[in-house]
Amino acid sequence: MKFKMIHENYNVYDLQRSLDFYEKALGLTEARRKTAEDGSYIIVYVSNAESDFELELTWMRDMDRPYNLGDDEFHLAFRVDDFDAAHKLHEEMGCICFENTKMGIYFIEDPDGYWLEIVPTRK
Repeated sequence: MKFKMIHENYNVYDLQRSLDFYEKALGLTEARRKTAEDGSYIIVYVSNAESDFELELTWMRDMDRPYNLGDDEFHLAFRVDDFDAAHKLHEEMGCICFENTKMGIYFIEDPDGYWLEIVPTRK
């Protein structure tokens, strides 16, 4: 029996703000969208050509406040081929929330507070 990871879901408070962030910060663009007939939710899958893994962004119409993410003890990791250029971009965006220079990694934070680890390609 084989299992393949295909997507991870993040609930987002402002869908367009999140879509803009993920495209600028990580090059993820909309692959497909599902909208509830009654308008109660919109699900947007974002991805890029580097992987078939997708991030599912779910917006809920009736959510009246930002999501509580607890202690921020989880994250999604991205490997990047040009670590220095990525770091410069994320620094300019003001979204770097933690750096571990000893490990050679850093984290960015999306508009809803989700942490995303940025890892260089290692040879």
